[in-house]
Amino acid sequence: MSKAIYPGSFDPVTFGHIDVVHRAVKVFGGLTLAIVKNPEKKGLFTLDERVDMLRDATKGTRGIRIDTFDGLLVDYVKKRGANVIVRGLRAISDFEYEFQMALTNRKLNEDIETMFLMSSDQYSYLSSRAIKEISALGGDVRQFVPAYVAAQLKKKVASK
Repeated sequence: MSKAIYPGSFDPVTFGHIDVVHRAVKVFGGLTLAIVKNPEKKGLFTLDERVDMLRDATKGTRGIRIDTFDGLLVDYVKKRGANVIVRGLRAISDFEYEFQMALTNRKLNEDIETMFLMSSDQYSYLSSRAIKEISALGGDVRQFVPAYVAAQLKKKVASK
């Protein structure tokens, strides 16, 4: 059976991410959620906070492993003994970028495939960026993210 990695910043994790996680676990039987350490990108949450929120959001889901990585994704995937990258797609605009990345990754390592999973329609408009903006403006994000994540967002916004 193929081993799969679902990479992302998960800053913060949304119900859209969790939807892709549950569907990918059904296909692969297990899944590593790999949070990218990108020093060029200043996230709202620290890496440790994102790990904590992902753990909470996926508790009770069997076959989940949470990890962090930096460097090239294909190098991380190979190091973990996996051969599939899982990517969620919300809209056609996601596809163009993800398609380019998938082709680039294939050029870097032809043994690694990318599998695209369309988000469920109720989550097709969700993005971490929009969630952060809603929260920063005092909006209620509980319908978009798990309760623990909503609480962490509220704390983070209050501390700024």
